[in-house]
Formats: sequence, structure tokens, C-alpha cells
Amino acid sequence: MNHTISNKIENRDAIVAVMGLGYVGLPLALAFAERGFKTIGFDISEMTVEQVKNGETSVLDVSNHRLQMALSEGKLVPTSDPRLLSQVDAVIICVPTPLTSSHEPDVSAIESAVSLIKAHIIKPVFISLESTTYPGCTREVIVKPLVETGKHLDEDLFICFSPERVDPGNALYHTENTPKVVGGISEASIQIGEMLYKQVIDQVVVVSSPEVAEMSKLLENTFRCVNIAFMNEMSLMCDRLGIDIWETLDAAETKPFGFMRFNPGPGVGGHCIPLDPMYLSWKAKQTNFFSRFIETAQDINSNMPKKVVEKATNLLNEQGAAISKSKILLLGMSYKKNINDLRESPSLEVYEELLSKNAIVEYCDPYVPFFKTKSGVLQNSLDWETLHLKDFDLVILLTNHTDFDREKINREASLLLDTRHRSSHKMPVH
Repeated sequence: MNHTISNKIENRDAIVAVMGLGYVGLPLALAFAERGFKTIGFDISEMTVEQVKNGETSVLDVSNHRLQMALSEGKLVPTSDPRLLSQVDAVIICVPTPLTSSHEPDVSAIESAVSLIKAHIIKPVFISLESTTYPGCTREVIVKPLVETGKHLDEDLFICFSPERVDPGNALYHTENTPKVVGGISEASIQIGEMLYKQVIDQVVVVSSPEVAEMSKLLENTFRCVNIAFMNEMSLMCDRLGIDIWETLDAAETKPFGFMRFNPGPGVGGHCIPLDPMYLSWKAKQTNFFSRFIETAQDINSNMPKKVVEKATNLLNEQGAAISKSKILLLGMSYKKNINDLRESPSLEVYEELLSKNAIVEYCDPYVPFFKTKSGVLQNSLDWETLHLKDFDLVILLTNHTDFDREKINREASLLLDTRHRSSHKMPVH
């Protein structure tokens, strides 16, 4: 183990760089800064950096006051200048890892981060990758290109994978009290990684390799994906059978063992559930292993927005109305309640699908004041307080924000499709 780095960590003299100031990176950078580490918050977006410098953030789990305190104490240094990376002893990579249009991993942001490290960091450094990716990515995309420059593991380089476990809007679990999995390239890397993360996180769980850590992240979210898909299929089945899925779930949940509740909905959103299983499926196919569970779950979940629109069409037909030219209100655009995150939100797909049916669509979301459609048209949210639900032919509740008053929905919506069980209307989900 490099005693210079470990001693600096122990004395909190180590300079930490967090690359990526989004939902994962900004809370983590703040955690290190608040523990007394000089922390460089790096982002390629100058707009993001300027916003953070001004003490403002769109990351709901970080208050402007908390950010401003860290900035005033001088421990957090937001920047888009990669030359500042030459100062650091540890780098934590928290950059986006989306899928390509063909559902293959896009690790270009990680590769860009590695290029900046190669160009600007000369002294021994610890590197941790937190971005979700496939098993083997840490070795292929970080270790290999850095070693090829002449750097030596356990001398110049100490490398771990430690998957982010951020759950936006979770009031109970946050960066500091969510257990942290760490898997290193070597024993020395694991020791430094464990020591660094223990400075800011209550419990660090060490595993034997980066591949185990990478796989653990994908397993967590594929588990959720598959179980949500099962419940979505059960909701479709219950609808066909004329059975209330929510009452059925409430009954099943009374069993004190052997049952874990997952709720159906209009689809899945966020970075993790829609994308992570495809990382795993893609990697497995390289070994000629085809996961039928993952493919089936993805098929069910990705088609739920269309099922919502089908149900909406049927409900309007039952009222003697066509979906074309019907006024439809969507309640909630973010992918989960009480957050402003639109990433992979099924509400966006519902919106586009309704437009393709020539419906007149508006939306209300207190957390999402505006968004752009696929065609680039800016759509603005209606105000919940002044909104008259009775003015619409159909109201579709897609996100169960606590701001949406249940009594108002029950009182004013003449026709309601509730995909989240927020209202008291006894109506099948889909």
C-alpha cells in the first residue's frame, strides 16, 4: 500500500477529485468537503460548474444552504479546468454511462475521464469508478490504458470499483449511511479504497475484485427490474380477470415471510432499472449466455407506457369519446415521486404516445416546471393549485407526488386512470 496516500487520507490532507457533479458526484463531493478534505468537483459542463459555484443545484438531495456552507469554507472547489487534477491524490469517477441506440454500453464518458487522468496526473493516485457498468469494465477501460502509459499498479496506481447506490429523494438513506461496496484490483488498492470511503461513509463492504463489485450493482437493479416486470404483468392479468391488483397486493403483503412487495406502474425510469439489466445482458451474450429473464422483463417494462395509452383509449371509448382531440391531463412527469428526475421516465413515453394519437395533452408536475418533447417543443407544467381537473376528458396519474391532493383528484376528475394507486377510485390500473 502506498503509505504517502494512506497517511494523507488518515490525516485528511489528501486532495480528492470527484469527476461528475450530478446526482451521484455532487453529494459525494460535499461529503468529503464536509469531512475536511479539499475536494475538487470537476465537470466538463461549464454551466453546471457555474451553478455549483453560485451555491445553486438542481440535485434535490443537496440543499443550496449546505452547498453554500461548503463553498464558504473553501473545501469544495468546483471547476471545469482539468489542470487542477494534477493536485489530487484520489479521483472518484461519477460520470454518466447510458446505453447506445442499439442497447449497448456507452462508456465514452469514462474513457474521457481516463484521458484527462492520463494527461494531467503524474504522481501516484488512487482511482475509484462509481459509474454503473459491465463486469470487467474497470480493468478494460481504466487499468489497461493507464498501465500502457508506463504506470505501475501498487506503485503509481491504486484502482477500485465502488458502485453508486444513490436513490434520489430517499429521506432515510443517503450517501453517508448507505453501505458502500468496494472491490479493488489488488490488496493494496482495496486497503486504500476502504480507508478513503470510511472517512465519509458509515459502513464499507469489501469484496475480492472489481468484477464482484460491478456485478453486485447490476444484480441489485436487475432484481428490481425483474420483480417490477412480474408485478406489471400481474396487473395486466388482474385487469383482464376483473380483479383489483392493489387490494391483492395488500392482502399478499400481510404474509410475514416469503413475500417482498413490488408495485406495478406505467413503466420504469431513472438511470438504473431501465439500463443496468441491459449492461448485464450485453456482457453475458459475449460468453454465449442469453438471459431470458432480463429480456422478458425489459420487454414487459418498456411496453407499459403503450399499455397505459391502450387503457386510456378504452376508457374514453366506454364514454363514447375518441382519444383523438380528447383533452388529457398527465399528473407527474418525473420517474418517481417527489423528485425532478426525468431520466428514462415512462411518463415521457406516455406523453409522446398520446400525441401520436392526436390527443390534446397537458401535464402538471410541481417538480418539473418544463421539459422538451422529442420534437424539441418546450412544454410547461400547469399549476396544481389553480388546476381544474374537471376541464379534462381524462386524467392519468403517472407519478404519485405527495403534492397531488388525493381528495382533489377524487372530487374533480370525471374520468381517471390511476397507475399509482394514489386516488380512492376503484379502477383497474391498466
